[in-house]
Amino acid sequence: MTIDIASVRADTPACDSLIHFNNAGASLSPRCVTDAVFDHLRLEQQIGGYEAANAASTALENFYHAFARMLHCEASEIAFAENATHAWNNLFGAVPLAQGDRILTGQSEYASNYLSFLHLAKRRGVIIEVIPNTPEGVLDVDKLEAAVRDDVKLIAITHVPSQSGVVHPAAEVGKIARRHGILYLLDACQSAGQIELDVRTLGCDMLTGTGRKYLRGPRGTGFLYIRRQALERLEPAWVDLHSAQWIAENEYRLRADARRFENWECFVAGKIGLGVAVNYALKIGLAQIEARVAALARTLRQSLETLPEVRVHEHGQRLSGIVTFSVQGVPAAQLQAHLQRLSINSSVTRADNSQLDLAHRGLGDLNRVSVHYYNTESEIARFCEAVAGL
Repeated sequence: MTIDIASVRADTPACDSLIHFNNAGASLSPRCVTDAVFDHLRLEQQIGGYEAANAASTALENFYHAFARMLHCEASEIAFAENATHAWNNLFGAVPLAQGDRILTGQSEYASNYLSFLHLAKRRGVIIEVIPNTPEGVLDVDKLEAAVRDDVKLIAITHVPSQSGVVHPAAEVGKIARRHGILYLLDACQSAGQIELDVRTLGCDMLTGTGRKYLRGPRGTGFLYIRRQALERLEPAWVDLHSAQWIAENEYRLRADARRFENWECFVAGKIGLGVAVNYALKIGLAQIEARVAALARTLRQSLETLPEVRVHEHGQRLSGIVTFSVQGVPAAQLQAHLQRLSINSSVTRADNSQLDLAHRGLGDLNRVSVHYYNTESEIARFCEAVAGL
């Protein structure tokens, strides 16, 4: 099967007016997602918020079933979150960690996640151990397994880093975690929507992601997955009348599914829209999306490498749709502004937010471009002309 590019671009009105190479920041939503959000907001305006939510019960339940199909799990293992950071911290905070317990993470870990590690280390005295990358820039799984001892209580890694286009060997990490009975938390913020994800193959106990990036959903939406067998090993840091039931004056009961990590109030229209976005991706096919994104990114890297003074910063056998590069003598922010004036969206990866990775590689701020399946080869050519023109 091939993707009907003309059709998906017609579903994406902004494709007519700009080149959007900032999909790792926030993708352009298809028309059906925006319509679903607006339609529900209008319904709230017409009949009231509670009443609109009741009327939209089928659309709200679709969120759980859509993600269950995408991740190859049960709908009861899925929960909605206000954003990926909230989802990740909810699960991280539920892992029973005490002084002296060790967390294994990677050199490419996302900044917010690592800050949470540091915060817990300061508060509880847990120990953070960073596993280095191989020369190709991916997590060294041999060194990860060599670091496993009885005091390791959590393995937490980022599948696709925000600051690099590599894809870490998440399934190999899952095998190690299962073999040693260690809880495994996978940040799929940048991989969900551009890479086919099967939690059975990945072997993770927990997985989190956002709606706004490669899933093409609304901002202010996220999701989490918890393997049913791992649920009772986690203790939510907080509960409310949605995540728990008050059954007696001094007694309560947690929900028996992943929704014990939700709270009652949420962005209802966004939740509906995210479910629609996942359905849209499933209809196209995640395997087809992954293949096209990888091919476009490969073309982009090869094209950039032909330009003088341009250096591309990721190489390897399996790379994502994220491409980082630098132009000698041109600050990253200056190039981003130049592209913006030409209606080309991109972003800057800041060294301050990647103390373990970019700093260790001797790199400063980098330009980051990220393609999606609705982008085209002609857009890549125009982008490279713009970079060369600077």
